[in-house]
Amino acid sequence: MMITALHDEMDQFSGPKMFILVSTIMTWAMTKPANKDDPEIPFTEEHYSRRKAHPNFHDHIGLEQLVVKFGKTFSTYVVASGLQYGMGEHIFNLFFKMSWLGEVPQVPIFGNGSNFIPTIHINDLAGIIQNVTDHKPKSQYFVAVDDSKNTMEDIIKAVTLMLGPGETLNVSKEELYLIRDLTQTDIDSVLVNLRIEATYLKENLNIQWVSETGMVENIEQITEEYKQTRGLLLLRICILGPPAVGKSTIAERICKHYKLHHVKLKETITETLENLVSVESCVRMEDAENDQSEAQEFLENMNQNGGCLDDQFVIRIMRDKLSTKPCVNQGFVLDGFPKTYEQAKELFTGEKCDEEPEDLQSKHEKKIIPEFVFFVDSTDVFLKNRVLNLPETVVEGTSYTPEQFLRRLAKFRERNVENETFNDDNEYLLIIEPICKKVGKPKNYGMILEEVEEEERRQAEQQLKEQAAQRAEAVQREEGEAQQRDQCWGEWVKPLRNYLMRYVMPTLIQGLIECCGIRPDDSINLLAEYLLKNNPEV
Repeated sequence: MMITALHDEMDQFSGPKMFILVSTIMTWAMTKPANKDDPEIPFTEEHYSRRKAHPNFHDHIGLEQLVVKFGKTFSTYVVASGLQYGMGEHIFNLFFKMSWLGEVPQVPIFGNGSNFIPTIHINDLAGIIQNVTDHKPKSQYFVAVDDSKNTMEDIIKAVTLMLGPGETLNVSKEELYLIRDLTQTDIDSVLVNLRIEATYLKENLNIQWVSETGMVENIEQITEEYKQTRGLLLLRICILGPPAVGKSTIAERICKHYKLHHVKLKETITETLENLVSVESCVRMEDAENDQSEAQEFLENMNQNGGCLDDQFVIRIMRDKLSTKPCVNQGFVLDGFPKTYEQAKELFTGEKCDEEPEDLQSKHEKKIIPEFVFFVDSTDVFLKNRVLNLPETVVEGTSYTPEQFLRRLAKFRERNVENETFNDDNEYLLIIEPICKKVGKPKNYGMILEEVEEEERRQAEQQLKEQAAQRAEAVQREEGEAQQRDQCWGEWVKPLRNYLMRYVMPTLIQGLIECCGIRPDDSINLLAEYLLKNNPEV
């Protein structure tokens, strides 16, 4: 043990040494309330001798006692840290990750969530240790927690409101054991219920707090630290180009590579209208009237314009979509929109072309402005041939009928100046590779363990299939070659046999009979001479 080794070697050091043990408030987890009549009174360092550890942290409390004991020989301190957050979020990463990915409609709260969680920002913990090093306080034992009195429910709700769907769901505590990413120590920590205050630090040390009021009060700052530390930087990409050039295919592949959200105009409008109609039919509350009037306004505008929406409604719908949590967190690929300069200016700045320019940040958040805009183009001949060769089942019910497509293409060319074109329908990689090179590496979570295992399993299955196909092909090839050999052998042997029986065997038999009668010393030479002399073709 390090502390024991340091104690044994004290005589070898030229100067005084200091040892600081960063422990955990889990050594207080089972401490009985100081006042039974008022169990909400928090513990302080004054209750040090009464503390009782969680069953899985008995070794920690034994180590704390050992470090304090060695304080008679040299400077030793114990810092009982709250559950740490900030930067990578540590054990709270589970809830940050769930909210960020948005894969669940409700972030789980294990148990009723009423347990109080003592916490501290990692930078504040570092500041406390620095203070202890600099000032060498008299007390050997400190509690390091912030001023928050947050429950687990408070913390998870703050996280999901900032990053995720904003909804939570209470589930049984036992479900924690089904999560691979959590260790037993993590599970014990998130279920702790402890009220404790760091009175000695506040009264005797000068701490420059980063997050004195805790996670909930500083959730915006904590979230930004989390994104920066984990490298979770959103990507905003816009793909533009003429109809049928392949924008959606390119966008889908980029979304898959970077784990972004594919935002398409038609689907977004349909989704918005369905949601509004659903609210109108299901919600019967006072504030539902605004939603009802909005839905009615959209539907009336569509009826007046033959099923199309005016730009002002389209802009509103698209802006709302790009401002959703998934798009703001992970980012998006905007597919084929905006179509005009006027639409782009109104969507991203909130200004119309005839308005005086204002400060962009004050007019609309920069979170929806694309960082990368890629324009994909091709010749009109190529695009027309491509659409004409589409199957009828694909064209039916779309805007790719010949009349509609030609009209859309002509309208697009009126609005845009032709750029360098691209004509190969089968070489999307020639477009996607330079896009990925320009954008850079993915800035999202990599594959989780389950995804890695699934990818490995898929690759193994693919390899087995390829090997089986190769074996089957080899067997089939060998059978074909054998059949071909048999066929050739049959075609070659039959005429040869007839030739031998007719021209060779009669003469050979006579020669053998003569050899048997003469019995020469060299029967081979005699037989050869006989065959040459009696060859019927000579």
